[in-house]
Amino acid sequence: MAEESQKWVLMVTAQTPTNIAVIKYWGKRDETLILPINDSISVTLDPKHLCTTTTVAVSPTFDQDRMWLNGKEISLSGGRYQNCLREIRSRACDVEDEKKGVKITKKDWEKLHLHIASYNNFPTAAGLASSAAGFACLVFALAKLMNVKEDQGKLSAIARQGSGSACRSLYGGFVKWIMGKDDKGSDSIAVQLADEKHWDELVIVIAVVSSRQKETSSTSGMRETVETSRLIEHRAKEVVPKRIVQMEEAIKNRDFPAFARLSCADSNQFHAVCLDTSPPIFYMNDTSHRIISCVEKWNRSEGTPQVAYTFDAGPNAVLIARNREVASQLIQRLLFQFPPPSDTELNSYVIGDKSILQDAGIQEMKDVEALPPPPEIKNNIPAQRTKGDVSYFICTKPGRGPVVLCDESHALLNPETGLPK
Repeated sequence: MAEESQKWVLMVTAQTPTNIAVIKYWGKRDETLILPINDSISVTLDPKHLCTTTTVAVSPTFDQDRMWLNGKEISLSGGRYQNCLREIRSRACDVEDEKKGVKITKKDWEKLHLHIASYNNFPTAAGLASSAAGFACLVFALAKLMNVKEDQGKLSAIARQGSGSACRSLYGGFVKWIMGKDDKGSDSIAVQLADEKHWDELVIVIAVVSSRQKETSSTSGMRETVETSRLIEHRAKEVVPKRIVQMEEAIKNRDFPAFARLSCADSNQFHAVCLDTSPPIFYMNDTSHRIISCVEKWNRSEGTPQVAYTFDAGPNAVLIARNREVASQLIQRLLFQFPPPSDTELNSYVIGDKSILQDAGIQEMKDVEALPPPPEIKNNIPAQRTKGDVSYFICTKPGRGPVVLCDESHALLNPETGLPK
């Protein structure tokens, strides 16, 4: 290791997307290793709109491991962080930085401390898989910093020990988390089914119904479901294995009707299992139910699914439109039923890929006010239009996996001190 008096800091910044499961993971067979009771399949979302950025730094001047999340220092004492740090450190290799005159050997990594800063560009703990993106980014960035030679599959097994769904955020496009059979979890890894270009006409609109933290965390919710629900065993053993095969086929063939039917059915069954838990767990609310009703009526009126919906452990709706034309009709319907509050700018109410708004012919608030009721609810006049039930919409699409950000301006830590900027 270079002379300690040199006070060097080595840093890596990475960006990792979040993912949304279309065949859900719910329930563990091992709490510590986070081994699931069934396989799951997810879509990775475009990191331009939903991602975690993490900077990891190492220096002989750091006297302990420290972490800052969204600007606030948090404790690293939790088992999940410790598991990820231990697993990555045990695989660290020699690192040399000629510019800084630094050489770190495999043995040095055991003594050196880390600083970690992480930032989510979307709500944390609101059912948008922030911990999945967070732990995937942490593991990916540390692996780059410590020159870990493992492939993405092996890294996914480490990220899984931080947050189960994190293993799926190590790939772009469509990803399967294989539950595995080994008691130690060596075969419980994520694999990519298809990259983000495979089905790039899909458009995703997320209705952020509430960005507040949820009452029941996914961790305790899963535990209670496994302990008390009679339905969960039937779901894991009988229903999910068949759905996994059908969903893989639907993705491979870009068969939207099959994809939509499976996504909606699996989301509804996941929430049914939550209701079958004692005491029952309510992740969705009235607004979530209204969005489901809106999509179901539209799909039925068309005779074939136009939009798939899926809800994770929270009230936010993830709506997947079969193409851009359908997406523009979807945003019209959503803005008709859930117009922005009077004091909100359209620009901050619909974020992400705003070209969907242009396709829909909506440029300002008066265009929202002039929207006609959708044909399928015309007979139900007066149609319900409620302001304030949706915080905002995010327009996005399937996206790529994690990347290293080489431009130092993206770093969240100061390159001289290793402290948050």
